[in-house]
Amino acid sequence: MDFQQLIDSITPDIYESLKLAVERGKWPDGRKLTAAQREHSMQAIIAYDLRHTPEDQRVGYIPPKKKTEPCDTNKRPDHSDDPQPLKWQS
Repeated sequence: MDFQQLIDSITPDIYESLKLAVERGKWPDGRKLTAAQREHSMQAIIAYDLRHTPEDQRVGYIPPKKKTEPCDTNKRPDHSDDPQPLKWQS
């Protein structure tokens, strides 16, 4: 069985079990995941997500930042163009 066939055979229950195992670092029966098992499980979770989950609901999704106006160090947040004196504290 190749990787794609393996991903196709994952059920939602298996997917949730893999996510829980990676999160906790151990299988449901209490055995620790090896580094290889953790890596393969994460790859399977990501591949499953790509096929079955909307982008904004995938594991590790980070929403894009909203575009803002470029910073201009000569303007104040209130958009006043009047220069303001510095206030020094003693």
